[in-house]
Amino acid sequence: MTPQRKADLLLVLVTGFWGCSYYLSDLALAEMPPFALCAFRFLLAFVLLGVVLFPKLRHVSRKTLLWAIPAGLSLTLTYIGATVGLLYTSISNAGFICSLPVVTTPILSFLVYRKKPERRMLLCLLLCAVGLALLTLGNDFRPAPGDLICLLCALGYGINLLVVEHAVRLPEVDALHLGVFQQLVTGMAMLVLSVLFETPCLPQSATGWASALFLSIFCTGIAFAITAVQQKHTSAVHVGLIFTLEPLFSAIVAFFFAGERLTVRGYIGAALMMLSLVAMEGGLSLGRKKKSAE
Repeated sequence: MTPQRKADLLLVLVTGFWGCSYYLSDLALAEMPPFALCAFRFLLAFVLLGVVLFPKLRHVSRKTLLWAIPAGLSLTLTYIGATVGLLYTSISNAGFICSLPVVTTPILSFLVYRKKPERRMLLCLLLCAVGLALLTLGNDFRPAPGDLICLLCALGYGINLLVVEHAVRLPEVDALHLGVFQQLVTGMAMLVLSVLFETPCLPQSATGWASALFLSIFCTGIAFAITAVQQKHTSAVHVGLIFTLEPLFSAIVAFFFAGERLTVRGYIGAALMMLSLVAMEGGLSLGRKKKSAE
């Protein structure tokens, strides 16, 4: 199996974890405030990975620790958007909106690297905007507050993908170390926010504990360690193609376990968003192949 194929399969697994995370977060948020939940997720994930990977983490470089700060802070913005937004919108809406890093990543790449977007990309952005409007706007043509907050997730994770992609290509930065220590930064930032704005607490029931532990171990610790390491074998934009499966997973979980149903307009909007995300990534991939062939 090629490194690229292995990376793809592992990232699909991660995407499945994240697709389930919206439903699990919804369960956990019934017992914990959002910043406390995120602090629990990331700090426990860091501790568990630290114990398991201690021999490999003993000699972390200073450069890795420095890059873990912007990576972790961008994840903080990501999970403020995803977790707080989930309080004020549906699981399905949150899943689709939080999948938009596939859109924000090329835009941020343009702003940072001055890469002019292709016409196909502009068309896909327009299609995605129409789909997002159909999915989120009510009869009064106003989005739910949670929908707007979830957009912070798309922005934050787009930044994180670019930061990690740049960092792991530096010889002084170890991808696994970065994937672990960015979680410490995020957890500490969330803990500070929780102390300042909430009353921190732990889960109160078996369901709450099971949800929070699965979020910590699989959706956070394992997921971000895999993502950071596998980005050495792919690109930030290519990762976005696989992550387009996340809203599909989240919608399926919400349908069967939370009983959520979209309106006809919502299903049309969700379909347009999926179409635009897949078309955008397909177009970008074809563009890279054509350019490399030339």
